[in-house]
Amino acid sequence: MRYAEKITHSPAARATAAALLALALGLTASPALAAPPTGAATKTPGTHPAATDTTSTRPTATDTTGTQTAGGPLGRYYNQRLAWGSCRESPDDTVGGDLDKAGVQCADVTVPLDYAAPRGRTITVAISRLKATDTRHRVGAILLNNGGPGGTALESPPYVREAMKEVGSRYDIIGFDPRFVGRSTPLDCGWPVSFTWFSAGAGRAGFDRQVALSKDLAEKCRATNASVLPHVTTRNTARDMDVIRGALGERKISYLGYSYGTYLGTVYTQMFPGRYDRMVLDGAVAPGDYGPRLLKGTVGENDRALAAWAAWAADHHAAYGLGRTRAAVLATIDRVMARAARAPLTIGTAPDVFRVDDTHIPTLLFMGIADDTDRSRASLAEQVSVLAEAAKGRPATPSPEFKEMLRFALSGADSPSGSAQMAIICGDVPAQRDPELYWRDIERIRAAHPVFGPLTENIGPCAFWNAPRENPTRVRHDTPALIVAATGDPRTTYRSSVTLHDQLPSSRLLTLKGANRHAVYGEYGNACVDTKVNRYLATGRLPSKDEVCVK
Repeated sequence: MRYAEKITHSPAARATAAALLALALGLTASPALAAPPTGAATKTPGTHPAATDTTSTRPTATDTTGTQTAGGPLGRYYNQRLAWGSCRESPDDTVGGDLDKAGVQCADVTVPLDYAAPRGRTITVAISRLKATDTRHRVGAILLNNGGPGGTALESPPYVREAMKEVGSRYDIIGFDPRFVGRSTPLDCGWPVSFTWFSAGAGRAGFDRQVALSKDLAEKCRATNASVLPHVTTRNTARDMDVIRGALGERKISYLGYSYGTYLGTVYTQMFPGRYDRMVLDGAVAPGDYGPRLLKGTVGENDRALAAWAAWAADHHAAYGLGRTRAAVLATIDRVMARAARAPLTIGTAPDVFRVDDTHIPTLLFMGIADDTDRSRASLAEQVSVLAEAAKGRPATPSPEFKEMLRFALSGADSPSGSAQMAIICGDVPAQRDPELYWRDIERIRAAHPVFGPLTENIGPCAFWNAPRENPTRVRHDTPALIVAATGDPRTTYRSSVTLHDQLPSSRLLTLKGANRHAVYGEYGNACVDTKVNRYLATGRLPSKDEVCVK
C-alpha cells in the first residue's frame, strides 16, 4: 500500500493520495536470469516478441508451441495503433492541462477484460508519454507505477523526468492508470467510505462494527460489479503492461515502481521473462508479504516511527502543545484515543463536521508517520493538536489539508479509489474468512502494541470476497533489479525488501539508513540515493555489490 504518497505530485493530490495509499500497501520484480540490458530499444511495429505468461494458471490463446503470438487472438491488442493526443479532457481538467503544457501526450490502450477470452469484452487503460529528446542515446520506454494498489501514474512523467535529471531525456517516460483506476475504465462499488483500513478500536464493539462494514462493502461490490471483479487483479495489470509494451513497439520495457508498484513489477518479471530492461523497485514488498492483511508484520516499524515523531513534537511543544517529552506526547495520544473510545470526537463545523472514533485515530496516525521530514511531521502535529482539542470538548477546526483527509477517509467522496484498491488486493490473494481468527490476533497483540496492533491485524472486505481465480504469484525466476529501501520504512518494511533481494540473487539492494520514510528515489531529496539510481538508469549496470546511503 504504498500509501501512494509519493506519487501524486501536486500538493492537493498528494494529500488525498496520502490518505488512501498510505494504507494500502504499505501499502506501497524474473525469468531465468534475463539478458543484460542491450542499450536503445528498437521500435519495429509488428515484430515485438510473443507475450509469454509462464506462470499463468488460466487458459491462454496459444500456438502449438504454447507461446502466445502477436498474430493470434491477442494480436489485435499487441499491434494496435495508439491515437496520441491531448491529455486535457475538459476545460476544468487542470491535471490534463498541466500535462499538455509539459509536452506530455495521452492515449487509451484497448485490452481484454478477460485474457482467457480475448475476443470478448474490452476495457481501456489510460497512458501518457513524455518522449525522449536525446534520441541519439535513447534507452527505450520506462513505465511508472506509484503504488496503492489503486494509485494513478498518468500525471507522473514530468516529475519523474525531473528526478531522472540528465538521463531522463533518454527515455520515453510512460505513465499509466492501471485497469479500473483513474482515467482507465472505472470501477465504483458505491461505498460510503473511500478506503477500508481502519482499526478494530479498543474493544469488541469496534471490531464488530468493522466486521459489519467489511461485509457490507464486499456485498456492495458484488451487487454492482460482479462481472468484472474476477478480472481486477495484479496479474491482469501485468498482462496489460505487456500489451502496452507491444503497442509502443518496444522489445523490452524498463520500470520504476514504488510500494505496491514493486509487487506489480515483480509479477511482471515473473510472468514475462525477457520483456524487461532496467527495473527500479522502491519500498519493496516481497510477494509472500503481499495480501489482504498488508499491514500485518509492520507494527514494530510503525511504533518506532510514531515514537520518533513524538520526540520531534516534544521539541516543538511551544507550537503544538502536545507535551514536552516524547513520553508526554505519546500520553496525549493515549488520552485522545481513550476519549474517542467513549464517544466520537467532533471535528470541524457545519457543513464539514466529522465524527472521529477510536477505529479512525490509528489510521490517521498511520497516514502521517511514513515521512520523517519536518513538513510532514508538522502536518501530523497539527492534526493531533486538533484531535486533542476535540478530546477536551473544545472547538476543533481542521486545516484544509486535514479536512480533505477526513473527508476522504470518512465519506464515500472517492469511492472509486477504495473500490479499485480493495478489488485488486482481494482478487490477488485469498483472505482468512473467519472473523474470530482476526479477533484472536488482535487480542494477542493489543497489550504490546495498543495503538497499531488493532489496525495491522484487523479484518477487511477480503474476508467476504469471492476467492481469486488465479493462484498468487511466487518468485521462480531471478531478476537483476535495483531495490531501494529505507531502514525505518513503516509501510513496506526493510525486512520485506531484504527478503525480495534474497529471492532475486542478481538484484542489488540500495539501503537508506536512518530514515522513517516510505518511497525514497526522487521524493525524499537524498542526493546519494538519487545519484545511484540515475547511474543505473543511465548505464543499465547494477552496482557490483549492495550499497548504503545515509539520511
